[in-house]
Amino acid sequence: MVRSDQILSTVAMIQEEKLDVRAVTLGVSLLECRGATPRATADAVRARLEQVAGRLVPVCDRASERFGVPITNKRLAVTPVAHIAAGFSADDFVLLAHALDDAAGALGVDLLGGYSANLENGMSRAGDAWIDSLPEALSTTQRVCASAQVGTTRHGLNMDAVVRIADAIVLTAARTADSGGFAAAKFVVFMNQPDDNPFMAGAIHGVGQPDAVVNIGVSGPGVIARAIERRLAEPGSPPKLQDLAEEIKRTSFRVTRTGELIGRYVAEQLELPFGNVDLSLAPTPDVGDSVGEIIRLLGVDAIGAPGSTAIVAMLNDAVKKGGAFASSSVGGLSGAFLPVCEDQELARAAADGSLTLEKLEAMTAVCSVGLDMIAIPGDTDAATLTGLIADELAIGLINNKTTAVRAIPVPGKAAGDYVAFGGLFGESVIMPVRGAGKSSRFAAFGGKIPAPLHSLRN
Repeated sequence: MVRSDQILSTVAMIQEEKLDVRAVTLGVSLLECRGATPRATADAVRARLEQVAGRLVPVCDRASERFGVPITNKRLAVTPVAHIAAGFSADDFVLLAHALDDAAGALGVDLLGGYSANLENGMSRAGDAWIDSLPEALSTTQRVCASAQVGTTRHGLNMDAVVRIADAIVLTAARTADSGGFAAAKFVVFMNQPDDNPFMAGAIHGVGQPDAVVNIGVSGPGVIARAIERRLAEPGSPPKLQDLAEEIKRTSFRVTRTGELIGRYVAEQLELPFGNVDLSLAPTPDVGDSVGEIIRLLGVDAIGAPGSTAIVAMLNDAVKKGGAFASSSVGGLSGAFLPVCEDQELARAAADGSLTLEKLEAMTAVCSVGLDMIAIPGDTDAATLTGLIADELAIGLINNKTTAVRAIPVPGKAAGDYVAFGGLFGESVIMPVRGAGKSSRFAAFGGKIPAPLHSLRN
C-alpha cells in the first residue's frame, strides 16, 4: 500500500527539479460502440467517452492540489479504431476521428490516442481504409493522435504496411504545411507496441485491457540530472559509473512511488481500476528537463560523441530497475526517451552536428522508444522514409523490444533549417537524411520481413 508520507521527501523534486506527472491517461474500451451505421458508431463513441471520462479533468485537478504535484496532461486512450470500424470507408473513418476530437474537446483533455490500427501480420480492408483516412483525419483534428503497429517479433515486419504508411506521412505533413507539417507529429509507427502506454502519440487501449483503466506517466529528467549533479559534487573520490547508476536507480524509485500514489488516488476517485506507472524519462523543451543534459553529465562533452550509446544503455537500465522495485504495476515503456524536438539539449546537439540521425538510431537500440520527434527535409521521398522506418523497426524486431518512428517531413524546408511546433512538441533543426533517394528499389519489394528465429521459442 502506498502511503502519502512516502512522498514527503520529494518536495524539493517538485518545487525545484521539475518533477511532474507528465500524463494521466484514462484508457477506455470502445468495443461496445459499433453501431449499425458509421454515424451511429460516432454518436456511441461520443456518449461512451462522456460517460466514462466526464470527471477525469476535475479529479486530476484535485489530485494535483492535494499532493502538490503538477499534472501536465490529461489524456484519453481508446481501442484502436480499426477494430470497431471494420467495413467503414476512409470517409467514415474521418467521421469517427471528428467524433473523437469533439469528445476530447468537450471533456477538456489535452490529447486522445487510439486512432490506430494493428497491421503487424498483414493488410486488411479496414487497414487500407484507415491508412487512406490518415491525412484528412490528422490534419482536420486538434487532439487526435494516431499510431500503427506494423510488426512484432512474433510476426515479423509488414513492409506492405510500412510502404503505405510512409506515403500517408508525406501527405499528412503536406496537408499542414502552414504549421511545419505538424499533423505528422501526431502519428507514430511501432514495432512491438505496448497496449498500456500513457504517452502520446502512441497511447492505445488494447483489446485485452479492462473496460476502463487509469495509467500514469511520470517523468523526471530534471530530478535525475540534479541527483547526478549532487553525487558528482560530493567530497572525496569521484564516483564510478556503477555509483552513478545506483543514484539514478534510487531516484527513479522515489519518482515512481510518487506517481503510483497519485495514480491510485485518481483511479479511486473515478471508481476505476488502476493500471500502471510508466516511468519514462520523457523530456520537455524547458531548460533543466532534458535527457540530453543527463547524457552530458554522465561524461560526454557533445551528445552523440563516442560513449553516448553506452550512457543511454546504463541510464535506461537504471531507470527500469528503480521503477520496477518501487511498484508492482510498472508498464508502458518505462525508460529513456530521445525525442529531438522535445528536448532542448538533443535539439542543440542536432543543430551543431554532434548528434546525427545515424548516431541517434544507434542510441535507440538501447533506449525505450526510437526515432522520436525528428524533423526531416520536406522533400524526403516516401521510399526513403520507408527505409528509415524499416531500419528503426528492425532493431525492435531482432532485439524483441519496442521501437518506433515519429518523423515529420517539414514542407518547404531543408536540412539545417529550423521548425518550431510549440508547446510540449518543441522545436529543432531539420536533420539531414543521408542517402535520401537511394532506397526506392528496397521499398518496391514490399511483402514481409520474416520473424527472427528466437521468436519461435516457447
